[in-house]
Amino acid sequence: MESKRNTSSFRDPSGFVFIEDNTVKRVVNPIYFEQYKALTDSGFYKTLFDKKYLIPHQEVSKSNVEIIVEASKIPFINYPYEWSFLQYKHAALLTLKIQKLCLENNFILKDASAFNITFHEGKPIFIDTLSFDFYQENNPWLAYKQFIMHFLGPLVLAKYYGQDHLKTLSQNLEGIALQKLSKLLPLKSFLSPTILTNIHLLAKYDKKYESDKKTVNNNLTKVSQVKLLDGLYDFISNLSVNENTEWDHYYNQINYNDAAYQYKKEVVKDWFSSIKGETLIDIGGNDGTFSRELKDVAKLIIVADVDANAVEQNYKKVLKNKEITILPIVADVLNPSANYGFNNVERFSFIERVKNSNLDGCLALAVIHHITLSGNIPFSFSARFFSQMAPNLLIEFPTRADSWVQFLLDSKREFKNHFDFYNEENFEKEYAVYFEIVKKEKIVSSERILYSLKRR
Repeated sequence: MESKRNTSSFRDPSGFVFIEDNTVKRVVNPIYFEQYKALTDSGFYKTLFDKKYLIPHQEVSKSNVEIIVEASKIPFINYPYEWSFLQYKHAALLTLKIQKLCLENNFILKDASAFNITFHEGKPIFIDTLSFDFYQENNPWLAYKQFIMHFLGPLVLAKYYGQDHLKTLSQNLEGIALQKLSKLLPLKSFLSPTILTNIHLLAKYDKKYESDKKTVNNNLTKVSQVKLLDGLYDFISNLSVNENTEWDHYYNQINYNDAAYQYKKEVVKDWFSSIKGETLIDIGGNDGTFSRELKDVAKLIIVADVDANAVEQNYKKVLKNKEITILPIVADVLNPSANYGFNNVERFSFIERVKNSNLDGCLALAVIHHITLSGNIPFSFSARFFSQMAPNLLIEFPTRADSWVQFLLDSKREFKNHFDFYNEENFEKEYAVYFEIVKKEKIVSSERILYSLKRR
């Protein structure tokens, strides 16, 4: 059993996750038997399942040394540093809703890690079955500080300084330290009663009692805790970020006409049908315009883009139209998230998670010229990257006559000649190492080519 243990699951003595026959199972240790029984017998687990707050599980075996439950499998686990601002907000609000529901049923969330949430079927969902404990009268919410460090902190940093601060947990798996958070925030943040109370004063309090080791009376009634949760909920609900990004509203500035635009949509649908696809990743997919054409036939569409605003627009469409098969995430092809944490296997890299998802196809429309000319990535390198995404690739290649390519080449100034290799022939030669060309077709009314490739 230990040999199958998921390397992300080791911090909680209550139990751990393991993978068996492509199913996700969780061992419940005797130390958690009492809580597990109460959560099951009271119907609280079922309440969480019904509300779609917690990933469902079912008990598969039980003994006096362990209980094993099998959880519904999520096809692609995503992390906080891959969420747009609105996604991050919704993950925070879900955590608060769960804690409030816990109090109403005499339980608590014993931890409030943002890594306990992932996005699945269009919405955030809690995935740690063993994060619940008994409520003790007048005891404070012990996970409150963690909530501030994992959720409120990154959100307010993003509000004041931009959405890159939502990636803070990639370098701080334990959350951003309170003293550091307080120092980073601008002076005007002291004018917000919520930030003043829940960050600045909390950081001061935390530092004081950390240094002198005094025992502090932390009594807090359930009513007071609910007020705290409601205050945080209202504040986070109203948080916004105003930041213009490079590819925001990208499709308002495309450089080909309606005929080319519609032609691409038809090619995407024909290609996905030809590979008999069910799952897909759309690299540089912006707001999901093209891969959304497949929403009625695909079981999972991961739309990855570097632009957080574009990802947010996509997420809003997912919510509005209840497009549960589409998963928008923030991902930078030029710097995809790495393995993080203990032994570098506590949080898995973007590439590894994609590979393990065994997707059928990969879309890469209007992205190769940015990878090559903006990122200075050789064709051989990008070919290897795409070969790890899926066995089938539909990639758009803008030729040197394309206006965007000309703009990018001109921006190289005196180094423009260094990119003489950027042409159709060299692209085909380097990609042929990893792929065979199934089909090649020029996009009508444009200087762009669509290649349907199959991995060797």
